[in-house]
Amino acid sequence: MLQRLRVTELSLLVTVGLFTATGLALLGLVKTGQPGELARPGVIFLGGITLAYLWLVAIGFRGDQVLLPIVLALNSLGLLMVRRLAPGSADRQLAWVLMGLAGMLVLLTFWRDLTILKRYRYLWALAGLGLVALTMVFGTDPNGSGERLWLGFGAARFQPSELLKILLVIFLASYLDEKRELISLSRLRLGPLRLPPLDYLAPFLVMWAISMSLLVWQRDLGAASLFFGIFLTMLFVASGRASYLFAGAGLFLLSSLVADRVFAHVHQRIQLWADPWSQTARGGYQIVQALIALAAGGLLGTGLGYGYPEYIPAVHTDFVFVAIGEEMGLAGTLGVLGLYFLLFHRAFKIALQAVDSFNQLLAAGLAIVLSWQTFIILAGNLKLVPLTGITLPFVSYGGSSLVTNYLLVGLLLLVSKEPK
Repeated sequence: MLQRLRVTELSLLVTVGLFTATGLALLGLVKTGQPGELARPGVIFLGGITLAYLWLVAIGFRGDQVLLPIVLALNSLGLLMVRRLAPGSADRQLAWVLMGLAGMLVLLTFWRDLTILKRYRYLWALAGLGLVALTMVFGTDPNGSGERLWLGFGAARFQPSELLKILLVIFLASYLDEKRELISLSRLRLGPLRLPPLDYLAPFLVMWAISMSLLVWQRDLGAASLFFGIFLTMLFVASGRASYLFAGAGLFLLSSLVADRVFAHVHQRIQLWADPWSQTARGGYQIVQALIALAAGGLLGTGLGYGYPEYIPAVHTDFVFVAIGEEMGLAGTLGVLGLYFLLFHRAFKIALQAVDSFNQLLAAGLAIVLSWQTFIILAGNLKLVPLTGITLPFVSYGGSSLVTNYLLVGLLLLVSKEPK
């Protein structure tokens, strides 16, 4: 009975609800002097959480009870920060959250057999690549960044590379599951490194190369970096050979040097990262302001609504973590990192507990997507690596990312409901 009522999940969701209500009340008090000014979006979000919980109880879902509350806690913080940084976009963000939740619940309700993903791996991969290829012809650039990464349908826009990351993981999990023993063999040697038999990896490498080429052609460096990390890490997970990681790291460094010489936009991005202070007029201003904001936050921050993160261009999309650091301080950023580590731990635990080898690789791949995406954008915010335009999962503003990541969570929950 307790399992059906999902008591653990309910208690965690109550905590998320209290956090959401408190945060919106504080923001309303700071902005207008009325703690109830932002009650409407809070009520809508909490209503969506409640309906999602009741839906899971009604269908008798017996999957993981911790993953969704962690995601909703991050999402709650994201809604709060978007309301703080870009009030005009907050209602759209809330609508995308509800759409993502609805899509996840539909997936959990009607999708019974994950083996169909394994059976049609080439179909899923080609569908994702086809959508990305369409942006080269019909893509739009709503931000004026020079990168046509969105497909438009009337007033709605969607970024296909977000969906491609899931479809590519499905393909990689299926292919590596089938060829796992073969690619674990090391027939080739390159100096001290042992390499897998290339004949078995050929389709795998071709699909990866096509996706990388499309993304590089589109100048989507964030997605290209993310896909490279997914490819390399999943190969290591499937084979257990660290030599593949070293070979991949060397290949990444070599390709980065070549890209720096060949592509002007890559060279400019690296130059801005190396010395933003002398290039504020060419784009370094964003990084400089982010560093100043982090320094201003100190240990406990300036207080929600009392900082100046709006001086950072595109702060609600690219630098929302920096805004948290300024107004909530080091303590707030460590809390956010703690939530992400819990999310990664739970996702990898689901992978370890899966009884089917394909589902193990699928869940591990989805966990790798979340881990790499979070690392790339946070490292960019902290000036550890060149900044890329990907979003911070569940926190940054962005509809494509939110909806896709909720589908990703739905797949993880489907894996978790396997009999143990």
